[in-house]
Amino acid sequence: MSFFENTRKPVGLGGKIMVAMMNWGHSPVARWGLRFLELTPDAKVLDCGCGGGANIKRLLKKCPQGVVKGIDYSSVSVEKSKRVNEAAVTKGRCDVLRASVTELPFESEQFNAVTAFETVYFWPDLPQCFREVWRVLKPDGTFLICNESNGDTDKDEKWTEIIGGMTIYKDAELKTYLEQAGFHDVQIHKKKSWLCVTALKRGGKS
Repeated sequence: MSFFENTRKPVGLGGKIMVAMMNWGHSPVARWGLRFLELTPDAKVLDCGCGGGANIKRLLKKCPQGVVKGIDYSSVSVEKSKRVNEAAVTKGRCDVLRASVTELPFESEQFNAVTAFETVYFWPDLPQCFREVWRVLKPDGTFLICNESNGDTDKDEKWTEIIGGMTIYKDAELKTYLEQAGFHDVQIHKKKSWLCVTALKRGGKS
């Protein structure tokens, strides 16, 4: 496994280094993306592909009386996220589980918002994953996707060549998949090469 493969599923020492780097390197795009997510102080949020847990920490600040859960299919990421958010875990405001987005370990209509920072590139079955996100969201809940690469330039192709199993989606592709999963009011935001997409779950799947 190459070092860059750890962006997909961090393992071992290389994985520990990678999640630490991701916490630092992805901060600007994550802060920008979070501007498009409105949360009530007591919101319940799920961060999918939580990596090193930095965005869980940001979400906890945005909903100071709320609860934030994280999932990742890398045990290295889960351990790091728990350490980064140890105080919130102890208080019962945070939990991090090893799981896949293809089959989320939660009951339906549990969350006010679901977030995915720099992770949908690696989701194995995007339509199924989006259906699962739709399922666990409460009615009028928001799904936020934030990517550092929007697929608009040739430079993005180098990453898909280096990292196996990586697909960089353009905004139109994500919008189509989201609407097929039942989402509405899909909003596209761009800055430089960054892409942020928000989508709402209305009362019932059409």
